[in-house]
Amino acid sequence: MAKYVIIIISMVLVNNYPLAQFLGICPFLGVSKDSESATGMGIAVTFVMVLATAVTWPIQQLLNSKGIGYLQTVVFILVIASLVQLIEMFMKKNMVGLYKSLGVFLPLITTNCAVLGVCISNIDSGYNYLQSLFNAFGAGLGFLFAMILMAGVRSKLVDQSRIPKSWQGVPIVLLTAAIMALSFMGFGGMFS
Repeated sequence: MAKYVIIIISMVLVNNYPLAQFLGICPFLGVSKDSESATGMGIAVTFVMVLATAVTWPIQQLLNSKGIGYLQTVVFILVIASLVQLIEMFMKKNMVGLYKSLGVFLPLITTNCAVLGVCISNIDSGYNYLQSLFNAFGAGLGFLFAMILMAGVRSKLVDQSRIPKSWQGVPIVLLTAAIMALSFMGFGGMFS
């Protein structure tokens, strides 16, 4: 059980997808304007990561057994797109407020490189099925954690009167993300 906890902690702190691996940057920067949207997107991405891993890991085993492992990326994208469509239909019917707040970013989970990245890295790391699920869950929690942190910092940047004009808007957000990424690099020594 300890190895599964280590997988989760390392994915949240050391191998954080948006801050250490630089995967999923589009929703990380685009949806982190307020904490409600950031939390909703983080939960949705976590759910899709775990669900996609649960489906793609056995599919990869099937592809390998048939000698067509080279189709991995195409098949994984199709699986992820299908899962996102199902989640979108569910949210549209049952979670209208969250569905509207996520807007265009919900369909973008389909092409979110963090979701595809976790599915491929599980295979490349040689994880078994259970390890892959824990890795995906940890990656999702790390994404959620980074989104909430970024939303919290951005809420403090609303009053941009003290920020030089050339740094207002996107530049200050990118600088904030860079400083957050540097702080997460400090966790790297914990698991080396």
